[in-house]
Amino acid sequence: MLLWVGLLVSALLTYVAIRGVDFGLLRQALAESNYWWLLPALAMLAIGVTVRALRWRFLFRRETRPPFRAALSALLVGLLFNNILPARAGEAARVVVLNQRQGTSRVEAVGTLVLERALDVLCLLLLLFAIVPWLPPVSWLGPALVIAIAITVVLASAAWMLGRWGARPLQAATRPLAALGLVGRSRAEAAGANLAQGLVALRDWRLLTTGIALTTLSWLCLGLSMWFVLRAFALGLSPVAGLLVAIAVNFGMILPSSPAAVGVFEAAVLVALSAYGVPKEQALGVAVVAHVLNFAPFIIAGSLVLHAHAVALRRPEAAT
Repeated sequence: MLLWVGLLVSALLTYVAIRGVDFGLLRQALAESNYWWLLPALAMLAIGVTVRALRWRFLFRRETRPPFRAALSALLVGLLFNNILPARAGEAARVVVLNQRQGTSRVEAVGTLVLERALDVLCLLLLLFAIVPWLPPVSWLGPALVIAIAITVVLASAAWMLGRWGARPLQAATRPLAALGLVGRSRAEAAGANLAQGLVALRDWRLLTTGIALTTLSWLCLGLSMWFVLRAFALGLSPVAGLLVAIAVNFGMILPSSPAAVGVFEAAVLVALSAYGVPKEQALGVAVVAHVLNFAPFIIAGSLVLHAHAVALRRPEAAT
């Protein structure tokens, strides 16, 4: 069901993005662009992804923290599958890859991913409000403020709960799995404890501060990457515009969509650039180029890492 909803959302937003576009002007905008700007855009994208892998590593407690290389490899495989499968299946893929490489608890890794998503949205919202003085009128600031307050309350409540009772609330939440006969009681208890370990950063202000700092840095890098794409089209916009586009795109990713967020990505770019009065043809050109930049490198890098991972898994079998 979610797959069909995602395909419908993508189809609808693709129609909205291309409706009324003069394709002659779109081809002209693409032809007149200076694609040398994509080199620094790609470099900043690579730095941003590297910072995100470092962030993910630091969200684990010290005793189970994976090596940076393992975290980066798993993240790249996850990005590969996010681009070719619906419903953000890459998140499950990177949990599996990290478990196979390092033996990391899958439930603990899922806990870190939940915290990642919360930090991503929270830091995006904080950056959005930080750049408001330099933005043109943006109609969605009100809903964004409500979301920011809600996430802050949820994180603060979770931190208080874990600080007061430790893993016990999460263990209680997983006990129904045993009652339904899905897993044994001991495994259900262990799952709750591992999930609490994945959320350990909520109880450790050093880890949480590090996570927030690295999350913010990664979004700044991705915003600069988007700004370099804007420079390719000579729109005369500031780096703040690139950050706004990155924020809009990643808020759009919350919606269910087809693999690679086709349509959602383009519509989000158009919404952000419409605030600056950018013609739709130029904005769509930016969206297409930026989407390719955020798709092709992850397909290539993720495929190479996945192949190397598969080879490494086969070696022990060949030895026996």
